Amino acid sequence: MSAPEGPFLYDDGPSSPHTAQPRNRNGLLLGIMLATILVGVAMVLLMPLVKGSPEERANSAVTVFYASLADGDLYTATQMLCSAERNRLGDTDPGEDYALGSDPEITGTTEAERDGDTVRLVTVRWDDGSTATVTVVAEDGPRVCGIDA
Repeated sequence: MSAPEGPFLYDDGPSSPHTAQPRNRNGLLLGIMLATILVGVAMVLLMPLVKGSPEERANSAVTVFYASLADGDLYTATQMLCSAERNRLGDTDPGEDYALGSDPEITGTTEAERDGDTVRLVTVRWDDGSTATVTVVAEDGPRVCGIDA
């Protein structure tokens, strides 16, 4: 078989299609890295707007806890407890220790230090006028972890 004859695309051999000077892309890479850092910082700063402040989260945890006790939903109420309280209570109803009356109303939240950790102390007022302080800790989200009547 003989070699084909005729006009070829590359008569003197293939040459590189990239004939211009290479462009410097350092500015583009630097811009992408800075944009990534700015997005990360913005996400951290905007987290309280999405999840709520620590006080709002503590109040919500106590509200859900007492609403689940009122509805008889012991599974949800138990899941709202910190692991130490779940271990302490075992199979007993958390309402026996935490429900000190009916119609609980949250009246305030303060921040405190306990054992080197920051906790939220949520004040709850009952329908008879008595008050209690529910301790909320950050343990995989806000968790109810004790009550002081």
